[in-house]
Amino acid sequence: MQDALKAVENRTPTHELVFRKLRAQLMHGEALPGQAMTIRGIAEEFDVSMTPAREAVRRLVAEGALPPSPSGRVTAPVLSNERIEELAALRALLEPELASRALPRAHGALIDRMAEINRQLGLVLEGGDAVGYVRLNLEFHRNLYLRAQAPAMLALVETVWLQLGPSMRELYSDRRRGDVTASHDKIISALRAGDEPGLRVAVRADVTSGLRMLRI
Repeated sequence: MQDALKAVENRTPTHELVFRKLRAQLMHGEALPGQAMTIRGIAEEFDVSMTPAREAVRRLVAEGALPPSPSGRVTAPVLSNERIEELAALRALLEPELASRALPRAHGALIDRMAEINRQLGLVLEGGDAVGYVRLNLEFHRNLYLRAQAPAMLALVETVWLQLGPSMRELYSDRRRGDVTASHDKIISALRAGDEPGLRVAVRADVTSGLRMLRI
């Protein structure tokens, strides 16, 4: 498997690899709000030239993950209350719909996998791994939403996750967020019961309750 992954990487343009890795870092909260980054620093981190680093930043600015900057220095976004409310509203609209569309294809093995991810969430929270917590939380939701077979809608949701990533790191580093696993338990219960209205309610509550804590 590792050899196959390396083969894929070898066929992927450098700028695309840098973009994917930097995008994942932002989405998983590896950068804190306001953290400065430079094209040179990104190039050194990934051991590439300035050109692919600059292209990766350009694409991330276009996605709204990074604010535009005329210089070679960018910062992870610091979200205003209004922006948080807007992104929370998008999650509340899109994610229950994705979950609803996924429900007919949410077989037992998928639900068991989500339950295992939720168990791992509790462990990384106890260990204080904020980045791992954000990553697993998104993996929990993505596993379900992939079953919706709605790639355009999922792409929109991932753009929202990307913009929220640095701020979510701050949220999930707070030990009070242990109640996220309980919120996920409600999603899992609704899936097992085939309860579509209950699933919508559980997903909407899960994706909006935490974001309220981010408001200044």
